[in-house]
Amino acid sequence: MGRAGRRVSPQSSSSSSSSSSSPSSSSSSSSSSFSPLPPALPLHSPLNTSSTQHPGLLGTAALDRDTAQTRAPESPTPDTPGTARDALINAITRPRHSNAEVTYATSAHSPEDELMSDQSTISSYASSNGTLSRQGSDDDIAVERMYRGYLEKPHVQTNLPYKHREFGHCNNPNHRWTSSYNPAEPVHPEEELEPPFYILLTTYLSYLFLISLGHIRDFFGKKFYSQNYAHLLPANGYAALNSDFDSFYTRRLKTRLDDCFSRPVTGVPGRSIMLLDRYSNDARESFNLSGTQTRALNVSSYNYLGFASSSGGCADAVADSIRRYGVAGAAPRHDAGTLDLHHQAEKLTARFVGAEAALIISMGFATNSTTIPAFVQKGCLVISDELNHASIRNGVRLSGASIRTFKHNDMKSLEKLLRDSISEGQPRTHRPWKKILVIVEGLFSMEGTLVNLPALMELKRRYKFYLYVDEAHSIGAMGPNGRGVCDYFGIDPREVDILMGTFTKSFGAAGGYIAGSKEVIDSLRVRCHAMCYAEAMSPPILTQIIASMSAIMGVAPPLAPPADLEEDSSSAVSVWSRHQSFGPAPASTLPTWMQLPVALSNGTEGRERLRRLAFNSRYLSSGLRKLGFIVYGHRDSPIIPLLLYNPGKMGMFSRMMLERVGAEKTPIAVVIVAYPATPLIQSRVRFCLSASHTKTDIDLLLRACDEVGDILDLKWYRNDRWTPQISMTCSSVRY
Repeated sequence: MGRAGRRVSPQSSSSSSSSSSSPSSSSSSSSSSFSPLPPALPLHSPLNTSSTQHPGLLGTAALDRDTAQTRAPESPTPDTPGTARDALINAITRPRHSNAEVTYATSAHSPEDELMSDQSTISSYASSNGTLSRQGSDDDIAVERMYRGYLEKPHVQTNLPYKHREFGHCNNPNHRWTSSYNPAEPVHPEEELEPPFYILLTTYLSYLFLISLGHIRDFFGKKFYSQNYAHLLPANGYAALNSDFDSFYTRRLKTRLDDCFSRPVTGVPGRSIMLLDRYSNDARESFNLSGTQTRALNVSSYNYLGFASSSGGCADAVADSIRRYGVAGAAPRHDAGTLDLHHQAEKLTARFVGAEAALIISMGFATNSTTIPAFVQKGCLVISDELNHASIRNGVRLSGASIRTFKHNDMKSLEKLLRDSISEGQPRTHRPWKKILVIVEGLFSMEGTLVNLPALMELKRRYKFYLYVDEAHSIGAMGPNGRGVCDYFGIDPREVDILMGTFTKSFGAAGGYIAGSKEVIDSLRVRCHAMCYAEAMSPPILTQIIASMSAIMGVAPPLAPPADLEEDSSSAVSVWSRHQSFGPAPASTLPTWMQLPVALSNGTEGRERLRRLAFNSRYLSSGLRKLGFIVYGHRDSPIIPLLLYNPGKMGMFSRMMLERVGAEKTPIAVVIVAYPATPLIQSRVRFCLSASHTKTDIDLLLRACDEVGDILDLKWYRNDRWTPQISMTCSSVRY
């Protein structure tokens, strides 16, 4: 599968003479020099208020280099290493605490125990009655905050009584960031980052060796151990069950790494995850459970906002829905499967994404594969990004339309393709195309790159094609209000013809949606196969969608909006965009029986989760680059791919991160990605961040990557990395 090389933007080298400071944390002292990392603490250690605060691996400097204030860097203290590298080595060699299980205890947080509160697993929403214990939360204040301050600085809770492993508590307001477009940062940089030549050479040689050895084993195995190859050989007049050639990669290459794929888990995929240990007695052909379990830091799940939880306001609402509706609709939407919850969820989804109407489908993959054939057919042209998801490729093939692909995120390649396609017309007849549909993803799941939407909209206005944006990973995770790439770039969502997204990633639910004009959605209700044949979305899933989406938007009380939200009627786009895209959810879109906690209904917690996710994303991406790794993707992306290249390093990286043998280190569950999901020589590990992670969790991950990266020789990015010659302080770290 041919794919273009990925591109990243190498940042300018940091020097000891430049420094930029951020507003000091409420828990920081007057000294801002770079201090060593704290020892790696267990993921669920009890609170220890005697610990002092450390700025961590990157400190709490402002993330935006353009807006950061400057001041002279302070000299390192005698007890503080003068270099970040020394700090890392010092922290790595310190003894770790044991990986203790969580203990439920009450504790009050103060500015002095900021570090330990970050390391705790107190949920920002869990309490005995499912609500936050905050002062001044009467109805009048809630209504005022709902209308006047729903984009204000997030509320910082400092006295939460319960510890919860699913969502890490962080009471430092400096560990927040707003995900928004910065014109100074290129969306898709032109410079391509490559590893040294010897890395590419050894990668090709590794595959050559594996392929040669595999063919030799197949040749002799069929002759001397034919019983083991019965499924590949014809017998008794029957053709071979599997193709020898087609299954070669799976049998001879992937099998060697099968212990790193499809690891069984149990429990909630929150901040941590419980893995079921297994073993193999037949060279990884099959696995058996050992009966033991391993709790690990979870950077492998699509739980961007941390709503995949077993407790809290959303989980309580889901439990109520099961008692009222049961667990399934037991019919397609066109039959008796459409509930009142479907109508409410569709209205809320349309309001959330800023569209006129929306259609909900019970499976994310089917959202693309069953709706694209309803948009285009024979005589139409689909122009697709070469790295689009398999569901898009499948839907386009089913449609019968002609297909063209352009280089990943390359608007020049797209424009050239548009010019050629429009001028040439349909094959053979050269008649004009019935319609041209351009399909892109908002956030590419394997690359972590964002679509260059501003440039794409300019091409749309020039060449008059229809635009289909897949926001499976960007909706809920990108933008200051979590409304996806349109919100991130500040573009009116009505200018995009078709908006697609899923509820699996940011909302802790399942299924997907299609949003657009009322005419388009009404047509889909009749022509989409998922509406006719697929099982309707279940009531618990619908409730989770409504509850989590309402937590992000905030819920408006059932009364007329106050005058301060009204704008100049001459600016119709501004009025519509403000009200539809960024306003709270109407109370009519929620079931009357759903009672959300105050922190969810007023949008306080949803906004805080968005800002925590944005901080974690930029923090880890910048930290990995500073350590010397080749990292793809945009800095605001919660998906961060770290390039491994060599196939042998995939299994080693995954196993070393999970085992973490020595000094009682915390295991880390990661996902490795290989061909055919990526180009053959660009295998990688993909980190998926969540708002449930704390800064201490990210420090732990960076420390582990630094250790493993040194062993496996993964640090090939020589620019802007931490070196012993550069004296780093908190104020001089740039993101």
